[in-house]
Amino acid sequence: MILAISCNKLLKKEEEVNPLKDKLTKLQYDVTQNCSTEPPFQNEYWDNKEDGIYVDIVSGKPLFCSIHKYDSGTGWPSFYDIIDDESVKESDDYETGYKRIELKSTSSNSHLGHLFNDGPNPTGMRYCINSASLKFIKYDDLDKEGLGNYKKLFNQNED
Repeated sequence: MILAISCNKLLKKEEEVNPLKDKLTKLQYDVTQNCSTEPPFQNEYWDNKEDGIYVDIVSGKPLFCSIHKYDSGTGWPSFYDIIDDESVKESDDYETGYKRIELKSTSSNSHLGHLFNDGPNPTGMRYCINSASLKFIKYDDLDKEGLGNYKKLFNQNED
C-alpha cells in the first residue's frame, strides 16, 4: 500500500484518493488537495466585483459573500469575514518556516488559503483565498442554485 502525508492528512493508494481529479482542474486539485498556492493577479476571482456567494469548489457549501470582499492588493480574493462561523476551520501552518494560519473548508477539508490579522474593520482579519478553491455564484443565480436564503445578506444595509 502506498502511503503519503499531504496537507496534514494521511493518503492511501493513489486510485483511492483521486476521484476529485475527474471533477477538478489540475490547479483546483493541487490547491485544494495538496495545499498549493495559485499565482497572484493571475486567478479567476482576485478582481471580481460582482455580487454573489463564493462556495467550496469541492462540496458546494457557501464560504464567503461578496459584501465582505475587498481589494487587499495581494492579487488573491480577500475577505474580512466568513459567511458562517462553521464553514471554515483554522490550523497552524509552519510550511514557510514561520507560523501562519491555514484555512480549510469544514465540509470537504479542502485547503482554501490563509488567515492574517491585517484586514480592515470591522474584523481586522484578511481571509486570503485561492480562487481555485472557490466557485462563484452570481446574486441572480442564488435561487436557481438553492442559495436564495443568502440574498438577505445583500439587503442588510437597505434600512
